[in-house]
Amino acid sequence: MGEEFLFVDIANAEDLPNGERIFLEVKGEPVVIFNIAGELFAIGDVCTHDDGALGDGVLEGFEIVCPRHGARFDVRSGKATALPAVQPTSSFPVRVNAGRIQLGIKE
Repeated sequence: MGEEFLFVDIANAEDLPNGERIFLEVKGEPVVIFNIAGELFAIGDVCTHDDGALGDGVLEGFEIVCPRHGARFDVRSGKATALPAVQPTSSFPVRVNAGRIQLGIKE
């Protein structure tokens, strides 16, 4: 049985051009949404190594590099791909509906 998500309206799709990111907070959790080559990905803006912000890091392909200690996370899944992080960060479904970016949150 799959998880149920409630999609919440975030922004106009044109407000997130290719190569850019949007920072927001959902139910008290910091989230960052990336536009990579026209595809949208959303992960928790938290490095699981030190609980610091992750979203300001350098994006290399589909990996975000933590700006403090160099841990890496796959923005498609939230999976930690390089030490010192070993635990994944949160990931969220994201879609465009009628020109609006929508983020899926667990009901």
